[in-house]
Formats: sequence, structure tokens, C-alpha cells
Amino acid sequence: MVKRSAGVLLFRKSGRGVEVLLVHPGGPFWARRDAGAWSIPKGVYDASEDARAAARRELFEETGLRLSGDGFIPLGGFRQPSGKVITAFAKEGDFDPKTLVSNSCTVEWPPRSRHMIEVPEVDRAAWFSLDAAFSKIIKGQAPILRALAEKIYVSHDQGG
Repeated sequence: MVKRSAGVLLFRKSGRGVEVLLVHPGGPFWARRDAGAWSIPKGVYDASEDARAAARRELFEETGLRLSGDGFIPLGGFRQPSGKVITAFAKEGDFDPKTLVSNSCTVEWPPRSRHMIEVPEVDRAAWFSLDAAFSKIIKGQAPILRALAEKIYVSHDQGG
């Protein structure tokens, strides 16, 4: 059975162009990693749950940002190298990374030690230009950024 995740790629338009909000995973494994370590806020959901509802929930759990209303842009499903499929939605909005509040998770650290520690699922969030985001995001999620760019530019070209 394929594992599924759902997430929201929050974006905003500024004088510098389009910026996207990415999150950095918490815990010692990711502590010193930057390029290729960032992600969209996302998480696992099962077949009984609506992907958009799961994406909203995960955004809240990982950032503390609660989105309401419509305006979610479906970006599609993106198969990751692990085989997991991420269903991604984009939403225009704003968020102050200094207000980040993330849930926590338990991980084994050091690996194979049987010693469990609790870490924040996300340790920070930041806004990146769309171009910069391509060097920050986990490689398998780069197509999500491309899908957003296509939606924005197609929408812009059509006067929307």
C-alpha cells in the first residue's frame, strides 16, 4: 500500500517576486543540514480522510498556522523517491516564521541505540524566493515548486 502525505505550499507575492514558505525538519539528524533539507509542511493521511483537510491539519500541526476559507490550488500528486505520494495544494497567504509552533515526535537517537528522544517535527520556517527554494527543498519535492510556478504563470497569463 502506497503511503500518502498531504501538504500546503504557502506562497506570497512581494516586490521581490513570488516567495514560498518552507519548513526545516527538527531533530539531530537534520540539525546541520540546509541545502536539500527543507520541505513543504506535510504529513501522512489515510484513505478515509480528505487530502485537503489533511493538508490543512498538517500545516497547523507543523507551524501553528490555521488556514480557513477557500482559495486552495490543487497542485497534484507527487511520487517521492521513497514511493510515498505527496498530494500538494498551494494557498496564497502570509506567516511570520517567528511565530512557529510545531508539534513534536519521538525519534531514536543515535540510530540503532534504542534511545528515544522527543524533538520538534519542524524546528524553523522561512520564506524563500521561488528560485532559492529549489536549492533548499528536498529533491523529490522540487516538482511541487514547478507546479506552483506553472499555476501562477498560467493564471497570470490569463489575466488572473
